[in-house]
Amino acid sequence: MPVIRLKRKYVERVRAVLLLIESPHKGSQMKKKLGIVATFAVAALMTVPVSAHEGGTWIVKGGFGMVSPQDNNMFLDSLPLADGSVIESAYIQVDDGSSLVLSATYMLNDNWAVDILGAWPFEHDFEVTGTIDGSSVAVPVGKTKHLPPTVSIQYHFAPDATFQPFVGLGVNYTTFFSEDLESGIPDATGILDIDIQDSTGLAAQLGADWVFDEKWLASFDVRWIQIRSDLELTVDGGVVTLPPTLDIDPWVFSLTVGYKF
Repeated sequence: MPVIRLKRKYVERVRAVLLLIESPHKGSQMKKKLGIVATFAVAALMTVPVSAHEGGTWIVKGGFGMVSPQDNNMFLDSLPLADGSVIESAYIQVDDGSSLVLSATYMLNDNWAVDILGAWPFEHDFEVTGTIDGSSVAVPVGKTKHLPPTVSIQYHFAPDATFQPFVGLGVNYTTFFSEDLESGIPDATGILDIDIQDSTGLAAQLGADWVFDEKWLASFDVRWIQIRSDLELTVDGGVVTLPPTLDIDPWVFSLTVGYKF
């Protein structure tokens, strides 16, 4: 049989009612009425599932996540092509990516928690945008994958409520891998390979849990993650590190289902 744990404030309320019942200054009719009220109060408390995020609770969540980088991630000024044309006002643009996300949250007490974010690899296409002779162009360059593990400290504002908003602040480490160039890029640009370096940065979070019962919940959160990486290009003369950084700085949106234990 499951153990029902009542919050201190509910216990105090029931105790106050019981003290009124025992008061010698109350008439028998009043005692009888208070007794009925107390009986229903206790019964209600015993039948309502515990929904609080209490200290010592683990919350595991899994679901869908989307990473949406900011626009114009790296300014190249110009990019000469093998056919003699030049892409002016050139930017590298990293497109959106989506994947499965997983997080584990440990409640230190009713309000404070430690959260760890993980995911199945996100995959992103990237392109060079700009103008050639005044006309806008977008040239597909390649694709990459990344993993963005993030550790955050969270504060939960209403741990006893059905709707439980929270904020978080932490550190992100993003690792890039499986960078692949489009087949025509080496001949068109002279770039033979590309390597996006790993990144460490800050992460901020805003979200909310909707608690269904003592075990299950749904959650939505938005994170801003600071991802700024060096970009290395392999050309005929060797490896070149571009002077600006690749500033991805994405918004990350997650919709998940969680289980508490």
